[in-house]
Amino acid sequence: MIKLEGRRLALSGPLVMDSATTVLNEAKAAVASGDVTVDFSGATDIDSSALALMLQWRRDAEAAGRTVIFEGVPDNLRVLAELYGVSFLLDHHAIPD
Repeated sequence: MIKLEGRRLALSGPLVMDSATTVLNEAKAAVASGDVTVDFSGATDIDSSALALMLQWRRDAEAAGRTVIFEGVPDNLRVLAELYGVSFLLDHHAIPD
């Protein structure tokens, strides 16, 4: 589900309620250990639980004094972010390598 490539977390597979806890746990150490970019381009079957993941990763990163950036966010997740009033999650730019 998650592949760590340097400071990039590449997501793959479904990001739905059934997989959210697993994905959150897999990413926890990476988000806490430094600035990270989460790449959604390999994710499939995304529902609103992906927004919950994004919010939690952002809270965890901010609590650790880190930054989390989201890239490759599919259009359906962008629409959900706007619908739920959390489109601010999409406003960051990539972390330079």
